[in-house]
Amino acid sequence: MTLTFTLDPVVDPALRDGILALWADVSNAGGAVGFVPPVTPDEVRPALDKHLAGVAGGSCRLLVGHDGDGAVAATAFLVHNSHALQLHWLWAYTVMVHPRHQGKGYGRELMAATEAAARSVGNIDAVRLTCRGGLGLEHFYASCGYKEIGRVPGAIRVAPGDDRDDIVMLLPLH
Repeated sequence: MTLTFTLDPVVDPALRDGILALWADVSNAGGAVGFVPPVTPDEVRPALDKHLAGVAGGSCRLLVGHDGDGAVAATAFLVHNSHALQLHWLWAYTVMVHPRHQGKGYGRELMAATEAAARSVGNIDAVRLTCRGGLGLEHFYASCGYKEIGRVPGAIRVAPGDDRDDIVMLLPLH
């Protein structure tokens, strides 16, 4: 079974709730998506609302993957740069797959769909993302074609005494 991806879906309450539940579940499973467990959907909601405001305003594109049951199983937000000298590349934020689907290849499907979505935008030369060190995520992204282009040691404080590197990855589209 594979995921069915939609770029720029209509964000109705059911989709919003599905993304919110996904984000909380990923966070609580230890996923590096901006929170440290335990986290509740109410704690995640302001971050989701910020992303969705960008979607509504046109500065952000939403990519959603649904599983065979129709549940939200994966997301990525593609964020346009506002600086005139950086309009030729996008950020990928909040790239996540539901923990129940780990090990099924859905992460690779999500990254391929993210690349396809970026290419569909037009005039985009690269996709950039950051990931939290200490989890091996940079190796996964490298296997999907991304190159590590920078690292800030200890920039992410997960807990007192547990600082992680902030790793910048780039996928050239040409």
